[in-house]
Amino acid sequence: MKLAEAVSLAKESESCKGDPFRVFVACGFTPQHLTIYLKAHLHARLGRRRVVVEPGRYGDLLLAFADLRHHAAFNAVAVFVEWTDLDPRLGFRTTHGWRPKRLHDIADTAKPRLEQLRRLVEDLAGRVPVYLVLPSLPLPPAFTGPTGKGDCLEFVLREHVMAFARAVSAIPRVSIVNPQRLDSVSQFDNRFDLGAALRADLPYSLEHASAVCQLVALLICPDSPKKGIITDLDDTLWRGILGEEGVSGISWELHRHAHGHALYQELLASLAEIGVMLGVATKNDPDLVTLALSRKDLVISHDQIFPVEAGWGSKSEAIRRILQAWNVGADSVVFVDDSPLELAEVSTAFPDVHCMRFPVDDDRALPGFLQHLRDLFGKSSVTEEDRLRLASIRTSTVHIDRRPGQTSDEFLASIEAEITLVYDAPNERAFELINKTNQFNLNGRRIDTAAWLAKLEEPKRFILSVSYRDKFGPLGNIAVVAGLCLEDELLVDVWVMSCRAFSRRIEFQVLKELFERFDAKSVKLEFTATDRNGPFQEFVEAFGSSDLSRITKAAFVAACPKLYAKVSVHE
Repeated sequence: MKLAEAVSLAKESESCKGDPFRVFVACGFTPQHLTIYLKAHLHARLGRRRVVVEPGRYGDLLLAFADLRHHAAFNAVAVFVEWTDLDPRLGFRTTHGWRPKRLHDIADTAKPRLEQLRRLVEDLAGRVPVYLVLPSLPLPPAFTGPTGKGDCLEFVLREHVMAFARAVSAIPRVSIVNPQRLDSVSQFDNRFDLGAALRADLPYSLEHASAVCQLVALLICPDSPKKGIITDLDDTLWRGILGEEGVSGISWELHRHAHGHALYQELLASLAEIGVMLGVATKNDPDLVTLALSRKDLVISHDQIFPVEAGWGSKSEAIRRILQAWNVGADSVVFVDDSPLELAEVSTAFPDVHCMRFPVDDDRALPGFLQHLRDLFGKSSVTEEDRLRLASIRTSTVHIDRRPGQTSDEFLASIEAEITLVYDAPNERAFELINKTNQFNLNGRRIDTAAWLAKLEEPKRFILSVSYRDKFGPLGNIAVVAGLCLEDELLVDVWVMSCRAFSRRIEFQVLKELFERFDAKSVKLEFTATDRNGPFQEFVEAFGSSDLSRITKAAFVAACPKLYAKVSVHE
């Protein structure tokens, strides 16, 4: 991004309304370019929300943290660490530092400085997410050997930095820009601007400042991970045409020059283990597909794939059925095929599906393809609910297909449902549900980490997490309700439930518990209709009022269906 474009976007952000998204910048050099570029890249991601970027004290990275105590609350803190923050003699604005006898002293100074920084970051991360950039500029020619030879003391410095990175990356709510990713977007030789560093202590070139801030903005405001991959088979999951070459003729072996397909399978298997749903849409004979997916040497397990849509109809119709089975929106799904024609057909029918062409016979393009696929599903952590997702989708199919003639009440009475309600013990899964659930969602609001942590500190605040299981298996933590106790009324501003839990009357059971626990006469809902939360609207409308912002206990008792689940409550 050019500086003029960044300035324009930063100014555009000033006209946005509503609560600002506030970011604190800590760095040891002049932060001017960083604040402009970070504001611009965040505005590009946040859109209508005003972005405020405030720098800390100039000249000392550690002292910049002290300024946080005197500023308003922030949504994020961005920390840019450079070699001069470990010791000023590792820069170009000082002299008498590159003498051989002083090099050991520099290395000895760096370690305690990094330890101080680690403690500050750990303390800060308890209140607000922290995003770090490790030293990315070239070290000065301070070492005694030729620059083409690695120096022991240079390795010591880098070892200190890596030990620091390893320690802080384990701290909750701390994220570090991946140096390898930074290398791919910012050419090393073009990162340092000596003239600007000497004139104004602006060591980053404009190109490097933009690249670094773009990656920080991606960490602060990441894209929502996709939920599922629908893949073709022929010349995609494997090399060859199943209908022509037979089950034994298709391949993914290294010696048959088909290893790219094995790597694709390997990535799919890895994604399946973190809860990504995998489905197949293929124009093939269903019986042959079953035999091929049962081959023992397949890298991915057949059990990790559901559903498999094999037949001779259009790919878009197969994808429509898979979306229905998964109960997800098209914008949550990636479709991979080797055929541009098939990709175009699906894209026309489902513009929101992310279509990707598998790079057949293009080894140079394969690493980028695999990297992009991983990025689309990247998650900072994996919950137990992620691992349960595929099994719960399989059982939900059974759930829909009741025995002929069996009523909903008879079915619900037979499935041995158990609901566990846990108060005031918020976890990462609860926060994840709030920010990715759409259909059963009170108002569609997304909450950033700092705002969520602040909300948890509010007096009279309650948080209710809901887990579910029945005889078909567990669904894990599937719902969150949060609000305030206001005398004889509850104000609920968060209520979400996973679509996997639909049709089990869990929402009625939760509302019953809230009325009983708090002895409330009514529940006031901070409801906002969205283009996707129809199921929540239908739930509230079931109580017979046109006012979707309040449910009285009398209306609930009158309209509540019979509830069969066994409920346990934990404080």
